[in-house]
Amino acid sequence: MIDTHTYLHDLYDALHDSPMQRKIRTIAPMPFGVVFLPWKGMKEEEMREHFRTMKRLGFHNLKQTMPAPGWSTERILSVALEEDVIPFWYGEGGWEAITDELLEKLGIAKDAPIAEIRRDPRMIAHQKEVLRNRIAYGKISGGMVEGTVLQEAGFMKYAGDEIQLHNDPILREDAIPLFQEWCIEKYGTVERLVEEWNQEEVGIASKPYASWEDFKSDATLSRHNKREYGYLRDVLRFKADVTINKILKRNRLSAERDPEEPTRAGGEMGLFLPFAWRGTDMEGIAEAMKEYGSFYPSLHLAWHFEEVNYEVGPCVYMQASICVDWFKGGWSATWESTGGPQQFSGGKGWTVKSREETPGYTVNAGTMTQLLLSYLAAGFKGAGLWCWNYRRAGWEAGEYALLNRNNEPGERAIQAGRIAKAAEKHRDELWRSRKEPYVGVLVNWENECIWGAASVSNRDHFKNYPVHARIGATRSLIATNVPWEHVMPADIEAGLAPRYRVIFLPAQLSLPESLIEQLITFVENGGRVVLDAPGGWFDHKGRVLESHPGSPFERLFGACIDDFQYGNNVPYVLNGIERRDFIIEVKPTRAEVLQHFENGVPAVTEHRLGKGTAVILGWAASHPLYTPGQKALEEELSSLLLGTHTPPYSCEGAYVYRLASAEADHYFFINDGEAREVTLETRFGTYTAITDPVSGESLQSGNPIALEGYSGRWLRFAKEIGK
Repeated sequence: MIDTHTYLHDLYDALHDSPMQRKIRTIAPMPFGVVFLPWKGMKEEEMREHFRTMKRLGFHNLKQTMPAPGWSTERILSVALEEDVIPFWYGEGGWEAITDELLEKLGIAKDAPIAEIRRDPRMIAHQKEVLRNRIAYGKISGGMVEGTVLQEAGFMKYAGDEIQLHNDPILREDAIPLFQEWCIEKYGTVERLVEEWNQEEVGIASKPYASWEDFKSDATLSRHNKREYGYLRDVLRFKADVTINKILKRNRLSAERDPEEPTRAGGEMGLFLPFAWRGTDMEGIAEAMKEYGSFYPSLHLAWHFEEVNYEVGPCVYMQASICVDWFKGGWSATWESTGGPQQFSGGKGWTVKSREETPGYTVNAGTMTQLLLSYLAAGFKGAGLWCWNYRRAGWEAGEYALLNRNNEPGERAIQAGRIAKAAEKHRDELWRSRKEPYVGVLVNWENECIWGAASVSNRDHFKNYPVHARIGATRSLIATNVPWEHVMPADIEAGLAPRYRVIFLPAQLSLPESLIEQLITFVENGGRVVLDAPGGWFDHKGRVLESHPGSPFERLFGACIDDFQYGNNVPYVLNGIERRDFIIEVKPTRAEVLQHFENGVPAVTEHRLGKGTAVILGWAASHPLYTPGQKALEEELSSLLLGTHTPPYSCEGAYVYRLASAEADHYFFINDGEAREVTLETRFGTYTAITDPVSGESLQSGNPIALEGYSGRWLRFAKEIGK
């Protein structure tokens, strides 16, 4: 079948385009690096033998190292380079740009294929010296931007190095003067501030600010209600901007020293945390990396998966995907990923529950397969594994290592190396491959701010609600093998909405009217929008969203919101299942009621607008699916999202992710159960050959696909070029 849908790949790539990103795409790096840790009494020949073993298995670079008595970082990195192991996390991504001028200087034909250019001994020798010069570089940290406020690259940047901003919505008094300057720069007029902070509404301000002088004279902001949502949103935005500004400063200093060396930023944090409530904007950090290098998350099972109750299978893909999706078109990877099993060293204890549990995992060859294949399927181009060998004493002693406790490579290390070799072999094709998502799952940082604001001195769990809803939404799509992607309001503003057949708005408590207008256009042109509860409670200011006839909301959904309820003391039963969460009392104006709760309240409405449809689900369909094991509800939500659309492939018994290129489709199978055989049904016509890039095995089309238990498999389905 020829898929005639436009996925807007060129626009996708352009969203984070820059000279650095173009250089990286040309080189197409696929570094799978490891952390090497020296030990007491280590001899140089022992170190060299480890580097040779790394290279033999498929690891061609270090993610990093650490100094120890008798071994400086510089010496370790030098020995690695002497053994032809690139001593830096970015691998070949840190090469000097391959320009016509460089090719002419080295005597390499300009029209040679890029794979041949990368292998040419003259190119390798030149780039080795580029890398060697960096071994002596010192660490760049801190750095304060002169002055107060900068306006650059679409962000407000504030030089806040002199204050300590905590990861929460609370603005401490020493930060208030800086925050006030930030507000003046952001809003320009005090009237805009008064409007955004809802100061003319009841119970918000004893007296609205009359001028900037009046505003600044309120040294503790005592005249404004500290629980007002517009104010809290701005506190979180201010804190996020300070962090972004510090990252940009480090990036600038690094680029001044060496413009060819990529930098990385993202987080030693799991991506299931309530980032907005923590005053951290990961989407903004990704934007800050556009000109400089790579955006990444850390993916340690024991550190970052307590928020999903230690679940691995689909959650690894969720975490990798949101990182890629925040940085559409840019270079994303996990530059710090679990290398081996752990029980004692992990768990940050964000919740009381996690502090009372052991964050333990089995990390064998199957687990490593699930991790690395999920990374590739999500769009990561490389990984850094902590670590090659374990620490011998102290924190993390005996844990996290690819090697076993005898410092030998077992099946875990061998399998990771096999996958690294396969990714290296197909690196150019993987860099040309793209996701082709049917559903875009909306992630809106400002919506999460409003949820965070609602949690202040009220219900702490509200800060996690949109994250749990996002997990539930994507769980239903993964479980039913529907291709999907996170989409942000900035992506829609840039014109990316037609990339998706469906845009889902899970737990969008705050809906800006500007976004609603853009969704109206999307639906009129044939798209499908689906909203669940408690979507549409507030606008972007944290003020009750208008849904009366003629409002943008009513024009989109053909319905008004009469009230919000909660399924608790009064049952709301649909399809035999009681819905115990937020409920929307929908009053259709032009929409058709497709389903009712058993008590007669509309449960599903659909408004046909232009060529498309807009749907309201009158219950919290996504949030309850945060908890796994609810197959019927997962299938129900997936079906309601798709409407008349049919998924392009199906596979009972495994999670399947697909990357598409002109040459081949790459399918990644994740098996979260015992060994089994599965069948992949696709609607893409006939493939010319099927191979396993990791094992080299060839498969016959239509035959069952064998999957090892609690593991995964990567299959390459070759296409007839041009079909």
